[in-house]
Amino acid sequence: MRVALVTVGDELLAGDTVNTNAAWLGERLVDRGAAVERVTVVPDRVSDIARVVNEYHAEYDAVVVTGGLGPTHDDVTMDGVAAAFGREVTRSEEALAWLEDHSGYARADLAEGTADIPAGARMLPNHEGVAPGCVIESVYVLPGVPAEMKAMFEEVAAEFTGERRHVERVAADEPESAMLDRIREVRDRFDVKVGSYPGDTVRVKLEGTDEDVVHEAAAWLRERVETPESEE
Repeated sequence: MRVALVTVGDELLAGDTVNTNAAWLGERLVDRGAAVERVTVVPDRVSDIARVVNEYHAEYDAVVVTGGLGPTHDDVTMDGVAAAFGREVTRSEEALAWLEDHSGYARADLAEGTADIPAGARMLPNHEGVAPGCVIESVYVLPGVPAEMKAMFEEVAAEFTGERRHVERVAADEPESAMLDRIREVRDRFDVKVGSYPGDTVRVKLEGTDEDVVHEAAAWLRERVETPESEE
């Protein structure tokens, strides 16, 4: 299953907020066997949200959108997603009933627009907050508040599937450029995907669908690189 992530918020683009939602979702989706192939940040602008969601909905098996839910002036994600499908945003009676039954809110207490979702969408209740999410075809719309997003994702996690991939990491205490021959050889010898990430040490990530092959590749590489003392 190929998945694209769309995170919405001017504060993400300005660097006022770190985009932890994308990192968490990427890890959870990969754990389930899904392949995350795009992570895109868009501003709180209906036209941008609609354009990106429309493009990714056509290209990927699923799109996960986070952020910008609720009744305030900059909460425009539902409008953008609705526009991508050519639908209206309407009040969800199901969401209102859920809030009354489970959150203790009376309808009169809720700000206008709190329970609005695209027409025909499946409502997702917000167990950690107020504003609901939704699913419209293969587009999943989740809150931006991390606790709310995580709880809501768990409601739909089983809908993201794929062949689980196994990962091992090898730390090397030598320059990345000096390891090119061994990185090339481990790719040739084993059916694994290899990524290398420089830092205080070089971290080599080996990934594949066969756990035994990944383990063998990691063992082969560890024997042929200089490892940090903490790894020995």
